[in-house]
Amino acid sequence: MSKKIKVQKKFFALAAMVLLAANTFAQGNGMAGINDATSMVSSYFDPITKLIYAIGAVLGLVGGVKV
Repeated sequence: MSKKIKVQKKFFALAAMVLLAANTFAQGNGMAGINDATSMVSSYFDPITKLIYAIGAVLGLVGGVKV
């Protein structure tokens, strides 16, 4: 194998490692995003639960009237 091919292989291997490292660092703040999403969803949980109970009560009344 010629020296030029060995240098090219080393260069491409180094370039691949740099690109993979860049992807890894780009995802560094993932946990903060997950925590923010969790807090946003949990803040809507109580009002949505009450809304579902109200819808269930109305459907129960309508079903009771039809019987």
